[in-house]
Amino acid sequence: MHLAYPAVLSALLFCTGLYGVLARRNAILVLMSVELMLNAVNLNLVAFDVWMRDTLHAGQALTLFVIAIAAAEIGIGLAIVLAVYRNRGTSDIDRLRDAAEGRGDDHPEAIAPAQKTEAAA
Repeated sequence: MHLAYPAVLSALLFCTGLYGVLARRNAILVLMSVELMLNAVNLNLVAFDVWMRDTLHAGQALTLFVIAIAAAEIGIGLAIVLAVYRNRGTSDIDRLRDAAEGRGDDHPEAIAPAQKTEAAA
């Protein structure tokens, strides 16, 4: 098998995951996109391990390590998302960031400009 096939598939998976991380607002979807990126890396590791015909199979061993780290990451990440959802009532990343910066719903900067003009009139 040519190395180009898994490399192209891995690049497509990684780009899809990167788009998901940058474009999504839901924290759970962001975690799923990070998992997709890690799986793309795992596919690359295994493909290059097979291509190089390594007798120690270092790529496959590193893949198992990445899978274990990813499982721990998703477990802790989901626990954090659930705790934040219980406290704040949302898992929207933009709202959480605005609340952390002190621009909640009652903060003057959070009021839309149209609302400011209506309030002034």
